[in-house]
Amino acid sequence: MHYYNVRQGIFLRRPNRFIAHCLVDQEEVIAHVPNTGRCGELLLPGRRVWLTWHPEPGRKTRYTLVTVDKEGLLVNIDSQAPNRIVEESLRNGKLTLPGREILSFRREVAFGESRLDFVTGDADGGRTLMEVKGVTLEEGGLCRFPDAPTLRGLRHVRELTRAALSGERCAVVFVIQMEGMKEFCPNDDTQPEFGSALGEARKAGVLLLARQCQVTPEEVALAGEVPIRLK
Repeated sequence: MHYYNVRQGIFLRRPNRFIAHCLVDQEEVIAHVPNTGRCGELLLPGRRVWLTWHPEPGRKTRYTLVTVDKEGLLVNIDSQAPNRIVEESLRNGKLTLPGREILSFRREVAFGESRLDFVTGDADGGRTLMEVKGVTLEEGGLCRFPDAPTLRGLRHVRELTRAALSGERCAVVFVIQMEGMKEFCPNDDTQPEFGSALGEARKAGVLLLARQCQVTPEEVALAGEVPIRLK
């Protein structure tokens, strides 16, 4: 996926989870932060960031903060990017599921008590229920999810587990919004219930897949697979 009207800046502060103050061309601007997670290890004063500029009238902010330079590691923090990346990758064949040939897909499909990100139509006439999670938390090449407790994410994993036990094909795709990662694991320090639910999902037959991304200020693209470690 591509970003347009990209401007480089310096992060100053984040007074609340929705906005950030940044320095762009020596002017302090207010930018929308498209990520309600903590991002505490990313959004530190003085860090280089990239923002998209929106000159159209009617917006509350003219800028959106999308990428952070974490000591040389570019991290995309746009929470809408993972679904857009997966949609693009399903369309061009860069995202495949082991043992399944995907012919079509639909977005935002109601299932049980949840609304899942994707449902694929597979070549054998079956389908795969798919949920996508974006990952921005990293330390020393190890990336983890979530960076803050997520009841919605926990509900989705449990919904897919029940579906898999009833015979449905199911998958959780973790889109790691950076590159150079060695391993992915659930963040048990923040939400041990999520890690336990992920382990139960795998036992039930839910496919777990982690893919990292090539990130530049203007573009984010799906890259190689990252090993998943569960307790």
